[in-house]
Amino acid sequence: MTTIERFAIEGPALIHPKVHGDARGTFFEAFRQDLFDRDVAPGVRFVQDNQSFSRPAGTVRGLHFQLDPRAQAKLVRVLRGSILDVAVDIRPASPTFGQHVAVTLSAENRAQLYVPAGFAHGFCTLEEDTEVFYKASDYYSPEHDRGLAWDDPALGILWPVAEADATLSDRDRKHPRLAVLQP
Repeated sequence: MTTIERFAIEGPALIHPKVHGDARGTFFEAFRQDLFDRDVAPGVRFVQDNQSFSRPAGTVRGLHFQLDPRAQAKLVRVLRGSILDVAVDIRPASPTFGQHVAVTLSAENRAQLYVPAGFAHGFCTLEEDTEVFYKASDYYSPEHDRGLAWDDPALGILWPVAEADATLSDRDRKHPRLAVLQP
């Protein structure tokens, strides 16, 4: 049976699928809409799948989000390697605005993080040659695409890589701090 873990911040969920194994290897249901509706986020539908590959450990992607009306919920899992996956609450009226959840996702633990719309999302690779797969509830929209500074001290995220050692895109190095998003 799949188990769902909740956090102090309302919305995100960590999903641990039931893995079946025998002499051939393993099998698990990576996603079932009916169980997702019942146990995680009723009414959320995914319309786009994305996949990234990062060569070096210490690669940071994010923190990314899309503005309304194109905000995206995401369901993230790791196909190879491992990541520290982070979701930051950026819902203006939320009592947990600016707070985050951080979990380790890996090919080995097969856990998935559900990141609701209204959260900035990003991750840091913990191993070389890490491959991440995620579902999104809306299509990518360049006009609505935004980011939040991954290393903003106001977020208090304990990243597993020093700023000087992190591998980032030029775009991700230029995102604004949380204070810009303050309601």
